[in-house]
Amino acid sequence: MAKVFIDTARCKGCGLCVHACPKKVLELDQNTLNPKGYHPAKVARPNDCIGCCSCALFCPDVVITIEK
Repeated sequence: MAKVFIDTARCKGCGLCVHACPKKVLELDQNTLNPKGYHPAKVARPNDCIGCCSCALFCPDVVITIEK
């Protein structure tokens, strides 16, 4: 099983990773604001991650890391 790590302090909440994930593992955290004032992405369903790295590839700010 793969693990997804998100640098939430640097995430600008654009949502590209959320839409790129084929398993809907990520979502924007509407209950949290990071230091930049954005709602960062969060791992909502970690057990569904297949390690495809689509989220990391689509992230324009390179804040997502996948550990297999």
